[in-house]
Amino acid sequence: MVAMALIVACTTCMAEVNKAELKQIRSERQLIRKMSKKELNEKATKAARKEAKKLAKQGWMVSPGTLPLEKQLDRSYLMQSEFDENLFPKYIMAEAQSIGENYDAAKVSATSLAITNLAGQIQTEVTALVEQTVANKQLEANEAASIVETVMSAKNLISQSIGRTIPVVECYREVKTGGNKEVLVRLAYNGEMAKAAAKKAVRDELEKKGDNLHQQLDKVLGL
Repeated sequence: MVAMALIVACTTCMAEVNKAELKQIRSERQLIRKMSKKELNEKATKAARKEAKKLAKQGWMVSPGTLPLEKQLDRSYLMQSEFDENLFPKYIMAEAQSIGENYDAAKVSATSLAITNLAGQIQTEVTALVEQTVANKQLEANEAASIVETVMSAKNLISQSIGRTIPVVECYREVKTGGNKEVLVRLAYNGEMAKAAAKKAVRDELEKKGDNLHQQLDKVLGL
């Protein structure tokens, strides 16, 4: 399997994290980490060119003064290929698109949707970390279940805790009717900041429930 296929698989949001999926994802990420920087660059550039051509055919373009779409996508793929020693993404990635009467309105709406999607990605990654601690016998199953339940119910709180995001891809196209603009954005969020945002949201919820799992939460997130 080529590197970019692995990268896409790694960043796909899972509806439910189970042991088989977790094992497969970790295996794919380990393979990516073993690849040389040169090889990753080559694969990312090739995939970026392919996606840029596809988007161009669909009418997407970039604003004057911004990086060419191919370069933006190249950066995006490279960022998606970075993982820390625990195979947690160094950058959480999410994208969204929205239509507005003008460019700025569409961009604001798309960015807001992308941040909500980021919160979903953070939920998925933190849930995977919880599963990992159970598999490594660092956390009891009942404790993990309580933390996962809280993580999955804290999406809005995680979204509110998200700080400064990194715009990675930004393009637009004209809507055929009404003269509106459709904007697509792809955002990146630092992995450590993502864990901190999740920790803040989940810790607050655990305190409300009266659950004494703060130390276990620290163990899961490594903060």
